[in-house]
Amino acid sequence: MFQSVMKSVFGSSNDRYVKSLHKIVAQINALEPDMQALSDDELRAQTGKLRDQLDAGAKLDDLLPEAFATVREASVRVFGMRHFDVQMIGGIVLHRGEIAEMRTGEGKTLVATLGTYLNALEGKGVHVVTVNDYLARRDAEWMGQLYRWLGLSVGVIVPNLSEIERREAYEADITYGTNNEFGFDYLRDNMKHERSQMVQRPFNHAIIDEVDSILIDEARTPLIISGPTEDKTDLYVTIDQVIKNFVADHNAIPDSSSEGVGFYDTDEKSRTVSLTEEGAEEIEQRLVASGLLETDNLYDVENTQVVHHMNEGLRANLMFKLDDHYIVKDDKVVIIDEFTGRMMDGRRWSNGLHQAVEAKEGVKIEPENQTMASITFQNFFRMYPKLSGMTGTAATEAAEFWDIYKMNVVEIPTNVPVQRIDEDDEFYKNTLDKFQAIAKAIKEKSDIGQPVLVGTVSIEKSELLSQFLDKEGVKHEVLNARQHEREAHIVAQAGRPGAVTIATNMAGRGTDIQLGGNLDFLIEDEVGEMPEGPERDRAIEKIKAQVAEDKAKVLEAGGLFVLGTERHESRRIDNQLRGRSGRQGDPGLSRFYLCLEDDLLRIFGPDTLFSRMMNSNLKDGEAIGSKWLSKAIETAQKKVEARNYDTRKQVVEYDDVMNDQRKVIYEQRAEIMDSETVDDVVLDMRHDTISAIVAEACPPGSYPEQWDVAGLKARVEEVLGLTPPIDQWLEEDAVEPELFEERLRAETDELMERKIAQNDPQLWRRVEKSILLERLDHFWKEHLATLDALRQVVFLRAYAQKTPINEYKQEAFGLFEKMLDSLREDVTSILLKNELRIAPPQRALPDLPDFLTGHIDPLTGLDDSNDGDGSESRAAMFGSLAGSTRANAGPGGSAENPWAGQDISRNAPCPCGSGNKYKHCHGAAKAVAGAAGSASPPSSPPSA
Repeated sequence: MFQSVMKSVFGSSNDRYVKSLHKIVAQINALEPDMQALSDDELRAQTGKLRDQLDAGAKLDDLLPEAFATVREASVRVFGMRHFDVQMIGGIVLHRGEIAEMRTGEGKTLVATLGTYLNALEGKGVHVVTVNDYLARRDAEWMGQLYRWLGLSVGVIVPNLSEIERREAYEADITYGTNNEFGFDYLRDNMKHERSQMVQRPFNHAIIDEVDSILIDEARTPLIISGPTEDKTDLYVTIDQVIKNFVADHNAIPDSSSEGVGFYDTDEKSRTVSLTEEGAEEIEQRLVASGLLETDNLYDVENTQVVHHMNEGLRANLMFKLDDHYIVKDDKVVIIDEFTGRMMDGRRWSNGLHQAVEAKEGVKIEPENQTMASITFQNFFRMYPKLSGMTGTAATEAAEFWDIYKMNVVEIPTNVPVQRIDEDDEFYKNTLDKFQAIAKAIKEKSDIGQPVLVGTVSIEKSELLSQFLDKEGVKHEVLNARQHEREAHIVAQAGRPGAVTIATNMAGRGTDIQLGGNLDFLIEDEVGEMPEGPERDRAIEKIKAQVAEDKAKVLEAGGLFVLGTERHESRRIDNQLRGRSGRQGDPGLSRFYLCLEDDLLRIFGPDTLFSRMMNSNLKDGEAIGSKWLSKAIETAQKKVEARNYDTRKQVVEYDDVMNDQRKVIYEQRAEIMDSETVDDVVLDMRHDTISAIVAEACPPGSYPEQWDVAGLKARVEEVLGLTPPIDQWLEEDAVEPELFEERLRAETDELMERKIAQNDPQLWRRVEKSILLERLDHFWKEHLATLDALRQVVFLRAYAQKTPINEYKQEAFGLFEKMLDSLREDVTSILLKNELRIAPPQRALPDLPDFLTGHIDPLTGLDDSNDGDGSESRAAMFGSLAGSTRANAGPGGSAENPWAGQDISRNAPCPCGSGNKYKHCHGAAKAVAGAAGSASPPSSPPSA
């Protein structure tokens, strides 16, 4: 009570902070007359003037008022749009490395130009991060007009760019792109062998659009680059047989009534299976009997890989059903999209799950992909010295933004007070009653000319509602966030009179819904290809008049009606949907419809309370609504948000362990690439290896008669390729292990000097560097695979009363030390034992390995990226391979596509060997030709 009184008198801390920024806004406004008096050339010269002040020692904060005033006036001249004062506040917040929460329609895209311009003056690069490729292209082209007018360069990172094009885009003052593209480029850069191959510069400042979507929603799934690994068919088959026997012996079937429940626990939501203590003991005995475990203890680190595949086998047999989650077609397991029911050719589950399902069904087992590089969005974006973002909904996740990213959320007031009416939720007994009521409400609103935006949580629910609307005779559009460009055009017109648009999971973010219709999109759609002239001008005037008339009709009808078909797990997603209505002071209405069968209530809600109240008090088709029920729903949502936060935090905790090691490896790679010679590194490795070999055979503090002389001889010959007179050294007086080390070092140093003398020293140095990088990458890749498997199974240590994360840290550290020891030994052995015949390289820069990109959920193994095989991102990597095949056009083919006359599936691998799907490689030419004859707008390619 006291807090609410104090807040009403003095305002919240957010209000006080925003109020303090008005002083800076006043300084900006005071400069406006001076800026208006400048000519275009003089205004453009402001960029050079401000940069000169930076060179003279001025700070960005000192330049902020003049820079912002420059951008505001330039925007007026380029776009005819003047920044509001609240937008200036948003720009200050972005510059300070904070999150600006601004309502939908408040012009966040224009706000970003302020902080972007100011920070780009340093010439270190500013990355503007968007949620999809369409928005990256659109904003780079749209806002790029302003930046280029002011003398700054602009680049955009999208799929299918060559390495040269990517490097040029990153060299620009301002670079637009998606979070996936920036992240994958970082990982790819740290797999390259020469500094000149890398495309990114050191990170400086990132401004993230829809920051909650990128840093919260997508942050649970790390970015992963993977490549093929060795064949493990026998392992999958043997483990599958063990699992099937285990299930059969306990009559365990994949449902809640199973007698095998005493041996395992299942999680329907994440499709995971965890063994109980009894189940773990029995599985351990079965795996020992089958000869799969290296030791008799399931928890030993040596058994990590086997236990990981055992877990995937349990999931495959108990949680994934034939003809429900997948089908078997042409001796292959094909995933079925759980939302659409369509087959997903070319998509595969990761982490060995797909191979486990293949073993279960007895079809050919394809090799799994092995992680070659990975990083979470949390650790990727924390590498930026300054990070800021903007969104319409961030306040509910403010604690997480601060805990993980140390970013403060600032709520920016709207330019015009919000007029939208948010009604209480309506509760129905079942889904049928709810959808009938929804269809009736939509028809009523559509009939009076009020536009309706319907938000659903899945494509399945969208299609179900579409059927109800068809019965009511309501014309509508259904969107599902797959064709970003077409989607943006449709969402932009969702405010026209009587329009009904069904959008899945907030489809169309980044595009404003303007009442009466979006004028710019209408002009582009209807007269975009019309030549300049009086006829085009008349058509545009007619469109403007129609939009004005339609807007008046919609305003009279009550503005945009936002209807939610059920509550999302996160309040933030619900707020995003509501925020589409009531932009810039427009009237609006929002309402959510719920029932007892909704996932949120079914899985997380208080079952007995809702069941008793609704089943006993509600008649069929009857609805109730109360603030108490809405509060109960909000409580359930808070529970889920806390659970999801714990999940994301767990991902960060585990990746932090790997991140420390990743930094060491990547810094070491960078030092190697930047060094003219690595002979000092190789020398230290050789001497450390010799010390380790001697210490292993002659432990410190032991007596000579306790030494393993035979083992020492064998190891020296195996690793160093030498057969020194160790017996003779032992006969000498006062022999010590240090003497062995000195003599072995002297012999190996002499051997290396002879090798170098026999070759061109410059070429030899290049060979040393190449071998060092190649073996470093090899052992790091193997280390990542072990850590992946360890993370999947370390929770079993909890049965031994141990904390899994602590166990993971300890094991990971030990494995890292072993990896470095193995690396030293391997590099030493290769350089000492092999006779190297050095030929001049055929190409200046080696190719990267064939790899796939994915956005993998570490808990379920499901790929959250739009294109499961990452082919869009990989197309640029293999463009040169495709080019080399064009001269070999076969029958029916052409120079562009030598396989055009052959019957090749669009989702089959391209015959050119690029590793891409045919539709994304040579088959793309056919698609482009077909699109050229179509009147529909092209869709943007899926992001990696």
